[in-house]
Amino acid sequence: MKNTIIQSSSEKSRLGGGKALLLGTGIALLASALAVRHKTQQAEMENPPTGKFVDVDGVRLHYVERGRGQPLVLLHGNGSMTKDFELSGIVDLAADDYRVIVIDRPGYGHSERPRSTIWSPQAQAGLLHQALQKLGVERPIIVGHSWGTLVALAMALEYPSAVRSLVLLSGYYYPTPRLDVPLLSAPAVPVVGDVLRYTVSPLMGRAMWPGILKQLFGPAQMPQHFEEFPVWMVLRPSQLRASAAESAMMIPAANMLSKRYKELTMPVVIRCGEDDRIVDAHAQSERLHRELPQSDFALTPGIGHMIHHLVPHQVMEAIDKAAKASQPARVVSEHVHRASTHLN
Repeated sequence: MKNTIIQSSSEKSRLGGGKALLLGTGIALLASALAVRHKTQQAEMENPPTGKFVDVDGVRLHYVERGRGQPLVLLHGNGSMTKDFELSGIVDLAADDYRVIVIDRPGYGHSERPRSTIWSPQAQAGLLHQALQKLGVERPIIVGHSWGTLVALAMALEYPSAVRSLVLLSGYYYPTPRLDVPLLSAPAVPVVGDVLRYTVSPLMGRAMWPGILKQLFGPAQMPQHFEEFPVWMVLRPSQLRASAAESAMMIPAANMLSKRYKELTMPVVIRCGEDDRIVDAHAQSERLHRELPQSDFALTPGIGHMIHHLVPHQVMEAIDKAAKASQPARVVSEHVHRASTHLN
């Protein structure tokens, strides 16, 4: 009888402890959710849309447009937004000679990302192709950074006559084992991922932000201007879902697209930092260059993943090279003739 009483008391103690743990966890999640909601609302209030919107197939896309001339489309990487290219200085530099269009890809910045669609590079390419048609953009130069290179490549493969040339920056082109994919993909898991995105994931992301920046920019120092990047905009639950989904999709997407790279016939300019800590420059960019005989390739030593922030003038040179390489022979001949006449 005594043992029964002791056992019953022990069971009650464990049950009580379990209830206390559940209650404590619930309170912690609620507090996290309230904090995330506050930071999300604050970020959106402090960072309103600075561009315009275009609706395509029921999806509202935000874009920023600057300058006049040959069209140039900039596609940001995973977890980013148009502000990334704006802060880098590329938009200001390019607007002197190009009609620059920077697009928040689906789910990023102020663009929508319906859950009814699997937003593969091909799906995004189709959506952006229609958006550019609505904006009257014909045969642009497409610049992609990081995950954005997959979308740029998909656009060139699916709509080759609509793409003048490609500039690929710090891209991931071939499938490789990556330990970071399972960790970064967790917020995309149904139900569990939803709970994480609205509670602990944004707070963990903010705590990890300094380390993430070292990985992105290292071995170089982060430029001072990047301090203006709105970190809480990319930590919003909606954007974390887009980012996690693309992390999960990265390897299979590269595997599928890599089988078709030899179909590319337009000029391709490939640039990356030799010391990129996110993507192996030799295994990715250099390999792509070997596969594409028409490509132009250069590595920049001492530079990491964020090449457009660290050497923006080199990126502009790459864009200019892509523009010249894609000019019809007649136009090039006219330029040469005018230059010769001017010299004489």
